[in-house]
Amino acid sequence: MGNSRRNRAALAATRPKSTPRRTLVAGSRALIMSVLPALAIFLGTRELLAEAYRIPSGSMEPTLLVGDWLFVNKLRFGPHIPFTSHSLPGYASPTRGDVAVFISPPQDPSIRITPDDVAPTLVKRIVGVAGDTLVMRHGQLTVNGIAAPSPNAFVLPDSFADEPQSIFVWQHRIEIRGSRFGPPIEAPSLHEWGPIVVPSGTFFMMGDNRDNSVDSRYYGPVPRANFRGTPMFVYYSYDPERGHDYIRALTAIRWSRIGHWIR
Repeated sequence: MGNSRRNRAALAATRPKSTPRRTLVAGSRALIMSVLPALAIFLGTRELLAEAYRIPSGSMEPTLLVGDWLFVNKLRFGPHIPFTSHSLPGYASPTRGDVAVFISPPQDPSIRITPDDVAPTLVKRIVGVAGDTLVMRHGQLTVNGIAAPSPNAFVLPDSFADEPQSIFVWQHRIEIRGSRFGPPIEAPSLHEWGPIVVPSGTFFMMGDNRDNSVDSRYYGPVPRANFRGTPMFVYYSYDPERGHDYIRALTAIRWSRIGHWIR
């Protein structure tokens, strides 16, 4: 009887005891296994279905305002496959008049928002598709000879807008001569350029607030592969010029903008 008790005591002494380290490892493993599926769903939704964006500039006013937060539909033009230059098929093709989110072609240092941001993500409107002839005279854009709406929220004085800009000379590569649209402008400016023809597989993008927009006039037509989606609606908005410092997101909410569909 005494030997049996001693044997049981010896066996109990040799069993591994739970240590704080093992408990921590087990807890960490359980946490990771519970978080990973949610993280995968979040990342998959963000990359393939929809993503939130914030509008930081007035280049698309009055359509989009500084302080608007948007949901962008990535399925329409086809979701981009991460870490590749390819996208899955979408259910629609980009057309003239669409507002689109895209990766900018490489930008000249003189127009970059930040020096290292060579190809930022932007939102503009498609004003020209492959084969379109674009001309701007006195600030009025025409597409295939038809005047396009000019929703400028801010208009530069002619003395500045008509000043030639050397960064526009790339347009000579796609300009046309001897057409019914008149001779090309030799020294393009913000309000005077073209006629140019949009190359195959690309789109010409411009901000609705044209006199306050860095767009395809500066960096050229945007390849189809650069498109990332189209904005759906404003889910939140606040005025960064009103309310109280540091808490404008709470004190300057634009209630009338919430739920606004983008066209």
